[in-house]
Amino acid sequence: MSDFYNAFDISPVPAPGPDAVAPELYRGIYGMPMFVTIPTTDIPASVDFWTRGLGFFELFAIPGQLVHLRRWAFQDVLLVPAGSAEQALPAMTVSFACVLAQIENIADAVRALDAAATKAPRDTAWNTRDIEVLTPENVRVVFTAAKPFDPTSEGTVALRAVGIGVEGGDNGEHV
Repeated sequence: MSDFYNAFDISPVPAPGPDAVAPELYRGIYGMPMFVTIPTTDIPASVDFWTRGLGFFELFAIPGQLVHLRRWAFQDVLLVPAGSAEQALPAMTVSFACVLAQIENIADAVRALDAAATKAPRDTAWNTRDIEVLTPENVRVVFTAAKPFDPTSEGTVALRAVGIGVEGGDNGEHV
């Protein structure tokens, strides 16, 4: 007996076969279960490459801080500014969704292994609390948890300013 089952009904990837058709670009808003963060010294050039070359589209941008690209559902890329070419060198960053109650537990568990491997959790402009961890392989792992919605918060105001409606799932136009 196996614990595995066919889950293609929740995957954007079609079943393999000679007649497989790529899904449409996915423009919905969801809690991202996993995504990559890529530092770049030239965000416009990176956006151009990822969109025209790799088939992604710009879901939204927070000027000077972040450009969120997507292709299919669950294929999310965050482009962030790198302060220097050295910071933009190939350094892997992977992010995993979690819940707020897990952030401190993850931080404590990592600190028990290596106190220098993490810093204090931080709140982001896109309404999450993140904990960053540097693994022994020099991989930056970010656990990110959505914070409760507060219609009066600075984060909500900032999201509205870049065209993202945040009340009750009304996310407006993003492209």
